[in-house]
This record gives sequence, structure tokens and C-alpha cells, in this order.
Amino acid sequence: MNTDLAQLACHRYEIADTLHRYAFGLDHGDADSLASAFTEDCIFDFRPAGIKLGIDFPKLSGREAVVNALIPFLGPLDTSHTVSNLQIEISDDSATLYAYVMSQHFMPRQGCRRGSENALLMNRYDCELVRDGQKWRFKRVTIDSAWAQGNPEILNALAIQRALAAKSKPSK
Repeated sequence: MNTDLAQLACHRYEIADTLHRYAFGLDHGDADSLASAFTEDCIFDFRPAGIKLGIDFPKLSGREAVVNALIPFLGPLDTSHTVSNLQIEISDDSATLYAYVMSQHFMPRQGCRRGSENALLMNRYDCELVRDGQKWRFKRVTIDSAWAQGNPEILNALAIQRALAAKSKPSK
């Protein structure tokens, strides 16, 4: 095999792995895995999808902000992400990735119950990556909604429930 083709295949694998580390981090509440997918100065923009879904989610700057926002937002939910249709373009130490990511969200411990409320989202990911040694990391992630089924409000409902619970706790 031509070494250029072998190197290209390796880069494409590592770029796909970046998206898989991200999805694993979200699904398992694994902050280290999620953080490993982003550069220190990354931009994460869920606003295009959020507008369509009625979810007010800010544009985030920096790895720490992304991890600190996403883990508590999705962490309590029963969530699974499935990645497909990856289109990858590589230029030296940078790359673009376009992909579909389907995410299924249930309220905690409700996914196995018949008729439980859920949201099934198909999102388009538009990403810029940079190579950091052997690993590729997201420099920018922009997410737009292709379609949704169910009730995306469960994402907001959990956030609202947490906020109300925090307000009702007596101060010490």
C-alpha cells in the first residue's frame, strides 16, 4: 500500500475517532473523553439546532466551558449518540468533517419503559479539526438540526427541574 494512502487512512480513522470520543463522553458522562475531543480554544455552537428545537443554548468558547456545560446538560439523561455519513477533507494539519449524528434522549431511567417521553434528534455536524500530535481535536463544532421526533423539551425540562430544585434548597 502506498504510504500516502496509508497515512490518509490513518488520519481519517483518527478524525472519526474524535467524533466517537465526543459521543462516548456525552453518553457516559465521561468528562475526560469529551475533553479529549476538543482543543483548548475550541468553539462549540449548538445554536442553529437549538433555535429549531426551542432550546436556548449559548455558543461556547473553550474546552473547559464545553465540558462544564455539556456533561451536566445531558449527563442525567439516558442518551445515546450514533454517528454516520462522515465526509472528511484533510489539508496538512487541519481538516473539515461533515457528519450526521442521531441522538436519542430519555428522562433518567425511563428509556426501558413503554411510552416513556423521549426526543430523537438527527443533527448535522459541521466541524473544523486540527492535529495535535497523533490525535485530532475539534477546533470548531457547529450543529444544526435535520429533523426531530418526540419531545426535545425534555432537554429543557431537566434543566428547569434542576434550577427549581436548587432554588428550593434552604441556604446554609
